[in-house]
Amino acid sequence: MVKFYENSFSYNYSFSAVSLAYFLRYPNPYATHVLSTDVIDRHFDPSSQRLSTTRLHLKKSKIPPALLKLLPKGMLGTSSDAGQSYILEKSVVDINEGWMKTESRNLEWTGILSVIEKQTYMRPIIGNRSGVSTSIEITDDTTDTDTNVTTTVTLVSRFGQGKTMANRRKGDLTPAGLQGPIGEENTPVKKGFFSAWSTSSMQRSIELVGMRRTRDALVKSKEGMNVVLERLRLGGLVEVLEGMRRDREAAFGPDGPWRRA
Repeated sequence: MVKFYENSFSYNYSFSAVSLAYFLRYPNPYATHVLSTDVIDRHFDPSSQRLSTTRLHLKKSKIPPALLKLLPKGMLGTSSDAGQSYILEKSVVDINEGWMKTESRNLEWTGILSVIEKQTYMRPIIGNRSGVSTSIEITDDTTDTDTNVTTTVTLVSRFGQGKTMANRRKGDLTPAGLQGPIGEENTPVKKGFFSAWSTSSMQRSIELVGMRRTRDALVKSKEGMNVVLERLRLGGLVEVLEGMRRDREAAFGPDGPWRRA
């Protein structure tokens, strides 16, 4: 089963400001679950003038109780790491053409639910506008500084799929005529059908739960970006960094999310 979700909106800020805010969005008051962010690769192509970045986010994550009851014990690891998950983020920015494409995916619990989020940020094309502005223009008065965003989320649950495939392979290896007592040859077929139906239903339920959480997360993500953009507008990078410090202390205390030994 596969679920799709798509949403489009606009930030009333310039593309240069929005693309900068994207890389400075953690922490913020709407993302207190983000524990850390690390850049694991960054490359600038001088020929295309594009910046490619790969980052790894560590987030606090909680599986809904309704789903926890269905999972085997020990599937989520130890109690110390069961509430955390890694998110891999890749992005490409083209400041000349005025677009940025991003892709984020979860690295944990992919057997339960795999979530792939893709976003495209674009500067509006106005007439025959030419020339490239490399300055950070931060205003909220004119449509010339809007940034359009399109978000597409794909959710895929493979819960129980491995066991179903194993049962099918086992059934394929069973010699013909040994399915069961005479008159009950169709019994394993019926059992396989209902088992597959139950697995499909479970996958669909997991994807629906994931869809609801995705919609809520996208709303908070947009609000968090607006906070960062407003800080840029009011005080530039200094205000953004100061705001990040305040948010980190408010969420984790003066020592941050890591405990002292």
